[in-house]
Formats: sequence, C-alpha cells, structure tokens
Amino acid sequence: MSENSGTDFAGQALRAVNAMRGEIAKALIGQDRIVEQVLIALLAGGHVLIEGVPGLGKTLLVRSLAKTFAGRFGRIQFTPDLMPADVTGHTLYDQTTREFTTRKGPVFTNLLLADEINRAPAKTQAALLEVMQEGQVTIEGTAHPMEAPFMVLATQNPIEQEGTYALPEAQLDRFLLKIRIDFPSLEDEHQMVRQVTDHQVGDRLNVERVATLIQPASVLALQRYVAALTVDPRVSDYAVRIARATRNWIGISAGASPRGGISLVRAARARALLSGRDFVTPDDVKEVALPALRHRVTLAPEVEIEGQGTDRLLTALLDKVDAPRL
Repeated sequence: MSENSGTDFAGQALRAVNAMRGEIAKALIGQDRIVEQVLIALLAGGHVLIEGVPGLGKTLLVRSLAKTFAGRFGRIQFTPDLMPADVTGHTLYDQTTREFTTRKGPVFTNLLLADEINRAPAKTQAALLEVMQEGQVTIEGTAHPMEAPFMVLATQNPIEQEGTYALPEAQLDRFLLKIRIDFPSLEDEHQMVRQVTDHQVGDRLNVERVATLIQPASVLALQRYVAALTVDPRVSDYAVRIARATRNWIGISAGASPRGGISLVRAARARALLSGRDFVTPDDVKEVALPALRHRVTLAPEVEIEGQGTDRLLTALLDKVDAPRL
C-alpha cells in the first residue's frame, strides 16, 4: 500500500479493511459488530478486552485477523500458577558458551491472545501491563522493544468468578475497548454447525479459508492514516463532554479519566475509515462510546444491587449529552 497520494491511499485503505472484514467472516460466522470493533482497535493501535463465555469464537477471531495481514499469532492461557517470566521470557546460562542468553516469551508476537487474563495473579498481570503500556519488555534490566504492530486481545469469562483476580484499574484503562461477545443468532449458529462439521474431523480451529491480503507494514500505514484523519474541534469537544459527564452521573461512583476522551477520539477515527469517510462525525463518537467507556467507569453499589448494567447507564448518559451539528 502506497502512501504517496492521499486520495489514492484513502481508497486503498477502505478496500483493504473491507477485504479483511470479509476474510474474517469466512471463518467466524456472524458477530459482524464484534469483528468491526476489533478492527477499530487494530486501526487505532489499541488493545482489546473481550468478555464472553467460552466457545464463542474468540480464538478463531484473533487467528483469522492475524492471517489477513501475515501477522504472528501468540496465545497465553492465564492460570493461577503463571509467572511473569512465562509471559515475558527469561535469561538462561548456557554451559557450552558460558554466557547468559535471553529466551523471549510468547508475548513477542503481533497479536497476543491473553486467554482468561483474570485467572493470573496481580504480579503476572503487571508484567503484561508494561508490554501494553510501553511497547517493550524488560528482561534482566535490558529493554526489548516489541515488533509493530502489536496488539493484546485479552479475554475473561463474565460468569465464572471462582479462582479469579480482578483486573486493576491501571490495567483496565490500558485497553482501548472492552467488547462484549454474545451468542450468535439462530441462523448464524445453524450455519456455524454446518460449516464446522462438514467433512472436518474433530473441532480444530480452521482458518484455511482466510486469505492473507496485506503485510504488517501495511497495517502500520493504515494506523498512521487513521491517526491523521480530520477531527473537527466540535467533535473532540463532544467526546470530552461525554467523558466528563461520567464523573458526576447518578449511579456512577467513579467516572472516566481523561484517557476516556482520548480513547473516544482514537476509536472514532478508525470507525470513520470503516464507514468510508476521511473525517469523524459525532455519530462515530457515539457508536464507539460503550466499548470505549464501559470498563472505565465504576457503578455505585446500590445500582449494582438493583441489577442495572453499565451499558444502560451509559446509554442514558449519551442521550443527555448534546451532539454538535456539523
């Protein structure tokens, strides 16, 4: 993908992301909204927390996405006995050469699936936090930068809480989006069962249908293009007002930090590209508001007891914050 001509590259960018979306759909039936939100995070250079019960295709989604741009895929199954070195890597003494060598951990990849991240203790979660925040890993005092693009897609089970460790707010804030994946529709589930059981032995994840369309360097070019999309000051003001409104909204005990407004603008830029535009609208901000903010606010105890969800409160808030007319 060439960045020489702005107009030409805009068309190339749109065709590329639409083609990626189409290739992922060959492996992951339905879940179009989830695929779009993951692509938004990739284009915005952010990380994603995916919440959903097992068996909904989270691993298949990440593997399919990696294949569309020839990216390296890594997976870590988080468990209570997982140590930080199991994530980042460690140094070993080689008896033959009588030197210390560095063995890099599974975190050195393009797309990292951190499966059931809330099952690991805080010390191990913190090891991943440095990677997400700094884009590097420190092993025995030496910094090892990650190869771009780098994206963490962490999952957690919303139902099973036994033996889990709550993610600290500092780590939650590092995720650009929190995506909730639900059960597929009846029609999609029928199609999924037919596809997985058709002349296939076992239930291994099959991404053979997914074609490689671009290279990692092209993803970086797409990210640079998205970061440069035009954002009218009235639109960015709208994003800030939404984030600030969470801090004194009834039912929310702790609102979003300034990073909430920043995340809204970053995600809205990517959503604009997916919508075929080179500028951001208030609708883009509103569309990404729930995944960008639901993990950045804390419900008041009395609201949780009543069973009101975060999305319900945020939806009511969005209805009350006036959107600018461009």
